Amino acid sequence: MQPERTLRNAQLPSLTTFTDEARIALDTVADRAAGLWSPAIRLGVTGLSRAGKTVFISSLVHNLIHGGRLPLFEAQASGRIARSYLEQQPDDAVPRFQYEDHIASLLDERIWPQSTRSISELRLTIEYESASAWGRFLSRGRLSVDIVDYPGEWLLDLPLLGKSYEAFSREAVELAAGPARADLSADWRSLAETVDPDAPADEMLARRLHELFSAYLAACKQESRALSTLPPGRFLMPGDLDGSPALTFAPLAGLDGGRGKPNSMRAMMERRYEAYKTHVIKPFFREHIARLDRQIVLVDAMQAINAGHSAIADLERSIGEILACFRPGRSRFLTDLVMRRIDRILIAATKADHLHHESHDRMQAIVRRLAERAIARAGFSGAEVEVVAMAAIRATREGTVKQGRQNLPVIIGTPLAGETIGGETFDGETETAIFPGDLPDAPTALFRKGSQAAAEPELRFVRFRPPKLERTAEGLTLSLPHIRLDRALQFLLGDQLA
Repeated sequence: MQPERTLRNAQLPSLTTFTDEARIALDTVADRAAGLWSPAIRLGVTGLSRAGKTVFISSLVHNLIHGGRLPLFEAQASGRIARSYLEQQPDDAVPRFQYEDHIASLLDERIWPQSTRSISELRLTIEYESASAWGRFLSRGRLSVDIVDYPGEWLLDLPLLGKSYEAFSREAVELAAGPARADLSADWRSLAETVDPDAPADEMLARRLHELFSAYLAACKQESRALSTLPPGRFLMPGDLDGSPALTFAPLAGLDGGRGKPNSMRAMMERRYEAYKTHVIKPFFREHIARLDRQIVLVDAMQAINAGHSAIADLERSIGEILACFRPGRSRFLTDLVMRRIDRILIAATKADHLHHESHDRMQAIVRRLAERAIARAGFSGAEVEVVAMAAIRATREGTVKQGRQNLPVIIGTPLAGETIGGETFDGETETAIFPGDLPDAPTALFRKGSQAAAEPELRFVRFRPPKLERTAEGLTLSLPHIRLDRALQFLLGDQLA
């Protein structure tokens, strides 16, 4: 992948108003002023549900605090990091990422922590020694990393800022009628097609349309479908807005331009759609996305591959829409004073521990292909983009089993209770060796509609319990094992600790 591209910012001007930009500039100036005394970098962590955001942050913090094995993270490997520790986060109005609770779930109960349901933040401070004498003279040797965790589904809402209610409805109806979604959206479409947009506003009908549309979006997330493009994202994660008028709307079918009649169904839906943009999407972009310096996008490509071509195509479209929402660009002294730019983005294929290492390069090639096509569609550039296959927490180890005359590479771990392969159901306690199958040598096969590779993937994918950590002779618990977390850290933070 080319290390640098230039963003053709066709969409971004329509996402913000002059007032929005003024507020963003004021926030940036305040952040830069605070950074003169306490250098900080804001790292965004996102991905669609079940991609492993909570696990990634927990493992990153745990490995840095406890001195985990990070041979490719130069500052740690060379011994230049004196210590890493948690501090109070700077944003008191943002919920704290509950690191301690998540680590307790992973280590004590050996269960995966709850998925990201809303935005949260955590400040990790690293004290280090610069690699150069000049750097040691200029730098205080202290960097705070403000980790901002947020659902990718919320990010997919940002393109709605540039769309009218009519355009949103038209795209939603077309997408829902496609072959991958038609059966899931049948109930909502059946009701929506009977609604006269010019009929008087009906609160109970609006609520029923919203419920059916939300149920259809939730069905798209099932593992058998693994579809990714599901705006509005707050319909699936409403939080404290549940039941508010700003969330009680849905697309309507058959809109023909113009504006709705006063007090009509269309007028009510349009007003609520605009309220959703004003009170939900814009503050999220202004207060969080526009303030990021670095970004990691976690991708569960395994689930999409298992679900087939439609899920892969949908994941590619989602990655493109996510990338189009960022503000990429190189750092420049004067412009950085009033506007932040994301200069590094890492796209990480998670759950690499579910495959034997012989397939890791293939997984990375598949996600690289997804990213390259998404970047081309988004017209994205200006930031350095990298792709890695990783597991923030390694739940398996590798081995071989003999089958006839052939030695098969297997992964060994404890599948979650209820997971099945073929006719075998696992109890959540028994360690098992599994041959996960092989990814295709050429990723192109997965992108051909109707191809055998896309229709019938050869992966045997089950979810494993977190690993049981060993203790040292002194009784200390070792850091969480991982695959290429050190490479991710080097790309995202290495230059800041040089």
